[in-house]
Amino acid sequence: MIKRVLCFENPARLSLKLAQMVVELRDVTRTLPIEDIGVVILDHKQITITHALIDALLANNVAIVTSNDKHLPVGLMLPLDGNTLQSERFRSQIDASEPLKKQMWQQTVTVKILGQAHVLGTQLIEHNNMLKWAKDVRSGDTDNMEARAAAFYWRNMFEKDAFIRDPQGLPPNNLLNYGYSVIRAMMARALVGAGLLPTFGIHHHSRYDAYCLADDIMEPYRPFVDMKVLEMWQNGGVTSDISSEQKRELFGITTMDVNISGHRSPMMLAIQATAQSVQKCFSGEARKIIYPDW
Repeated sequence: MIKRVLCFENPARLSLKLAQMVVELRDVTRTLPIEDIGVVILDHKQITITHALIDALLANNVAIVTSNDKHLPVGLMLPLDGNTLQSERFRSQIDASEPLKKQMWQQTVTVKILGQAHVLGTQLIEHNNMLKWAKDVRSGDTDNMEARAAAFYWRNMFEKDAFIRDPQGLPPNNLLNYGYSVIRAMMARALVGAGLLPTFGIHHHSRYDAYCLADDIMEPYRPFVDMKVLEMWQNGGVTSDISSEQKRELFGITTMDVNISGHRSPMMLAIQATAQSVQKCFSGEARKIIYPDW
C-alpha cells in the first residue's frame, strides 16, 4: 500500500481520535486514517501535536520529520520496535562481516552511478565514461569511483550554469537537500520496518549520524530527486525559498514509478523492497540488494 506524505506548513493542532489523525487548521477540521500515512513533516513553529498521536504514528511505523527556520528537514523520529524479529535481525546486522558490507557497498555505488548516467543521458550529455566507471567499481569501492563519477556528474548536469553541489550552496542545492531528506525519511522508515538499525551502515560511519544505513541505501535513489530538481530548474522559478508547490512536487517523487525486479512499482514500494533485500543480505538469505533497474 502506498502511504501518504503529509507536510504541515501553517499553525495547526494535530491530535488522535478513533485511530484517526485529527487536523485542526484555522476553522477547518479534517481526519485522516493513521494506517494511510507514511511520513509527517512538521514545518511551522506553531504546530502542536499530542503525545497520543505521536504514539499512534510510531506504532504504525510513520516517520515524523521536523524542519528548521529555513524550512529544511532537520529531525527524524522513528519507532524503536519496527519488526517482530527485530532482535534477531539486529544481531545479524551487527555481526555482518566486512567483506559482506563491502560487497553491498559495491552494488550500491554501481547502481548509483548507473542512475547518474541515466540522468545525463536524458539531457543528451555524453556519459559512456560513467558506464565504464560503474563496471569498474570494486568491492568496497576502493578506487573511489563514486567520487570520480560525482565530480563529472555535477560538473555536467546543469551544463549551462556554473553549479557546485554544496549542501550549503546556492539554489538548486536547497531543492536537492529537501528532496534527499524526503527519500532519507522513507528509507529509514523502511529499514526500521524490515527490522534493521538505521544507525549502523555498510559504508557511512560518522559518529554524529544516527541514520548511516539509511544514508547508504538511499544512494541509488538520489538520481530520481536529481531528475525532478533538474526539471524544476529548467522550468524556472527556483529561488532560495522553497515554495509549497515545489515541496508538493518533491513529495510526488515517492509515488513515481520506477523499474525494479522486472516490473514498474511506485518508489515508496520499491524502497520497501530494497530495505527487505538488505535485511536478507545481512541474514544470509540473499547476496544481492534489490535496487531500481536503470
